[in-house]
Amino acid sequence: MADSTLAADLKRRVPSAVALGLLALAATWYGGFPFLLFWAIAGTGIWFEWATLMQVSPRTTVLGAGALAVVTVAVLLSVKLPALAVAAALAGVLIIGLLVRAANMEQRTWAGAGIVYGALAFLPIVLLREDAKFGLYAAIWIYAVVWLTDIAAYFVGKAFGGAKLVPNISPGKTWSGAIGGLVFGALGGMVVALYATATFSVMHIVIAALVSAFSQAGDVFESYVKRSRGQKDSSSIIPGHGGLMDRLDAFIAASLLALLIGIAHGGVPEPARGLLQW
Repeated sequence: MADSTLAADLKRRVPSAVALGLLALAATWYGGFPFLLFWAIAGTGIWFEWATLMQVSPRTTVLGAGALAVVTVAVLLSVKLPALAVAAALAGVLIIGLLVRAANMEQRTWAGAGIVYGALAFLPIVLLREDAKFGLYAAIWIYAVVWLTDIAAYFVGKAFGGAKLVPNISPGKTWSGAIGGLVFGALGGMVVALYATATFSVMHIVIAALVSAFSQAGDVFESYVKRSRGQKDSSSIIPGHGGLMDRLDAFIAASLLALLIGIAHGGVPEPARGLLQW
């Protein structure tokens, strides 16, 4: 029975995951505006899902204002104004906080946070991809860490089971799966970094492990948001996975940490080099 359930689950999950993965890789390989457009669309979709979870009101006004804010962030990125893009995201939070009808400031804050969450779906990865020498490798590095973490956590967790990681937030996650995901995510990141730089550093493993762990924390955070709103999935747009938030929660966290590490090590102009070259 367990094998048939696993097979049925994979039959729903794999085709959509492969299709989205290939589309992401194609956009990443091409770079430029198509890459930004691909991720900006994802970010806008995430905003809609977030706002729906928060049951914002007045719905049409808030959704429209939020979408405009996310698009503005993308446009500012396209003309190489990242500082203004960040400012636009923060301004969007304030605007949504003022527009939404809510009983208290906490609800307004949660509603406005969706702008930041949507913007984080594309702002870090676009800034990393812009590096002419290491940008493509940095994007592939993030995919490798996140995807291998997710895949390994799923299969290792199914195979070994054991103690639950966060039973009250995400009952399906186990410590065995989390550890398996971290190991394979770290190995995947190490391989890509080694290929990109032609040199080995223990920091390749350390950084990939940190980002892998953070990606899993991002998954738990998104589960917490859904549970707090009484929902299992953010939407049903992706067969077998739920919504865009469900599919990109780990990616959002991973790409943000990767960008911050890249900036801390390589400086603002070259975050991709800072991420990969140690």
